[in-house]
Parts: sequence; structure tokens; C-alpha cells
Amino acid sequence: MAQGPTIAIRPVASADAQGLVSMVHGLAAHHGDSAALGPEAVLRDALGEPPWVRVLVAAGAEALVGYAALLPLAKFQDGERGLEIHHLWVEAAHRGQGVGRALIDAAVAEARALGCGSVTIGTHADNHEAQARYLAMGFQAARPPGPRFRLRF
Repeated sequence: MAQGPTIAIRPVASADAQGLVSMVHGLAAHHGDSAALGPEAVLRDALGEPPWVRVLVAAGAEALVGYAALLPLAKFQDGERGLEIHHLWVEAAHRGQGVGRALIDAAVAEARALGCGSVTIGTHADNHEAQARYLAMGFQAARPPGPRFRLRF
């Protein structure tokens, strides 16, 4: 897909499962949370048929340095498809080098190729730097949805 001098943005492959798991755990820890994701779930959800989640990875010469996890959205009453950038993560040593932007650009290209009419991304309310970057990229602030409920089983 997209390519930089030493970073390639591409769909996740089965050989990436453990590296992706490490980054997902890193993102969770960054937010003071924990993650239960393991390689089996990556293979099932990102590489199963059909995939439940689309994952783009930023691959360096020797290791993965970032990823974007994309989930389908629908505004069914309008017949509109969309993609949500559910996770966006770049390893600390590679931040500020355009990797996040390349992942977002690749996600937008993926959404367009799928016939989507929009891409959404969220961030923590206190992450003003990310908010400013998303606005500068052309994203518009969206109102949060109303109350949501979950039934666990």
C-alpha cells in the first residue's frame, strides 16, 4: 500500500501476529489498561474468512513499528458504509516521523476502495495534540453517540 523510506504500510500477515499482539498490549498499557489479545485471536479476527477486523501494519526493516485496526461502520438508514480507525498505534521510537499519518492515509484509501463514505477516529478527551492533528488532516469533530448499553455473555 503506502511506502516511506524505511517503513511500508501493508495488511497484517500471519507472521505479524506476535508483533501485533505486543503493540496492542503497548497501546492498552499506554492508556493504563490491560489487554487479553493473543496471537490466536489475531489469526481468527484479522486473518479469518471473512476477517472481523482489518489491520494495517507499519513494517520497518526488522520489526513492526505501528498499526491501525479498522472496524466497519454503517449508517444503515442512509445506506452509508464507513470505517472506524478503532486503534492507531506507533511505537515511541517512530513517532513524529509520519508513520501515524501514513497509517491514516492507508486507512482512508482502504475505506474508499470499499465504497465507504466516511472514516472516523477517536482519541482521549485530553489528547489535544492528536485532536489538532486530525482536524488539520480534514477530519471534523463529531458528536458522541447517545447512551450505549452492553449485554455480556
